[in-house]
Amino acid sequence: MLVKWSRCTVVDRRGFERGQRKWAGLPGEPGFRGQGGGWSRLRPNVAHVVSFWESRPFYDSFMARSYDRLAAAQAGTFKEAQATLFAYRFDVKTGFEPRFSDADVLRVAHCRVREDRVEHFALMQEKVWNPAMAGSPGMLRGLFGEAPGNEFLIMSLWQSAAEHGKYRQERIERLLLRARTQADVAAMTGDVVELEPSWTV
Repeated sequence: MLVKWSRCTVVDRRGFERGQRKWAGLPGEPGFRGQGGGWSRLRPNVAHVVSFWESRPFYDSFMARSYDRLAAAQAGTFKEAQATLFAYRFDVKTGFEPRFSDADVLRVAHCRVREDRVEHFALMQEKVWNPAMAGSPGMLRGLFGEAPGNEFLIMSLWQSAAEHGKYRQERIERLLLRARTQADVAAMTGDVVELEPSWTV
């Protein structure tokens, strides 16, 4: 599975949201698995959208045929857009599905990992972070994805911001030490996204 994570700074919120609804045509695209997104809880006017494709060839075919037509509805509504493609590596918890209807919050963590620490970083995700997240009330499902250049995306869906907040307060510092994350990671950014039901496809 291929995961596309897009984020952009929106300058015309109403126009952007109107354009976002045009993506409702995606389910007819071969290889499309699902899409969802919403607004950053930490940075006003930053939007995140995550989409899922069965494989890179299906995604490339969509980009060549239909992307420009669908994207045209949002032209001029945002600036500073970034999109990164990640290959799915494994689930966080079990049984990941690209569904958003039962979640209120999406958490994304984007890590650039030192080349000599990639295997350790992935192992710690499996042995330390995944069990901690899977055991947290309100955490529904998630995934761990990899992009060229030792970039990784850890994405998790939560029932509510309150449940995610409790996990952060109680566990994060202890887990960072246990996983020796600082030794692995050259740079890390993240965001908490308030999902917009009307953006779910």
